[in-house]
Amino acid sequence: MLILAFDTATDVATSALVWDGEVLGEQSSRPISVLQDLDAILRRGGVRDTQVEGIAVGIGPGSFTGLRMGVATARALAFAWNVGLAGVPTLEALGAGAPGAVPVIDARRREVFVQLDGHPVVLSPADLSVVPGRLYVGDGALLYREQIEARGGAVPPDGDVHLARARFHAQLAETFGPPDLVEPMYLRVPDVDRVSP
Repeated sequence: MLILAFDTATDVATSALVWDGEVLGEQSSRPISVLQDLDAILRRGGVRDTQVEGIAVGIGPGSFTGLRMGVATARALAFAWNVGLAGVPTLEALGAGAPGAVPVIDARRREVFVQLDGHPVVLSPADLSVVPGRLYVGDGALLYREQIEARGGAVPPDGDVHLARARFHAQLAETFGPPDLVEPMYLRVPDVDRVSP
């Protein structure tokens, strides 16, 4: 199956074109330019949009704006190309890139997104349960490296291990269905909704 995958939940957008598990093209960008990235990947892979059989998109948690942009783009492309869409949790894709590591995404407001008992949650870095010797990856791990390492955790140098790379979205995508069923995963109310009149 030829899958176009991408994630815009963090400050770095990742995208990949994967055919039966083989990565035909992969890219990351900052600032986010997802349509340009997808067009470039299709061109480099020598693939027309009519050949894409499914789209996998990161559903978060992450940046509200990034999630809305990514899911809206994925839905529009899936409708236009008449293909199924699969939503993949960003934390799971990040974890797939560093097996055994704890994925940590910057949630802004001095908080992080992590998996707790198999469910994504938002909490302060001080409330993050750090296991001595365990590896922590993601932009949240980089941001709070000092606190994590002070409690015995390990954070590798900046690099691809900290990105929710789209090749893993394609790998984790199980069910491709109607585009309108894929929703972003918000774990809290957006700032705009918190402001009182």
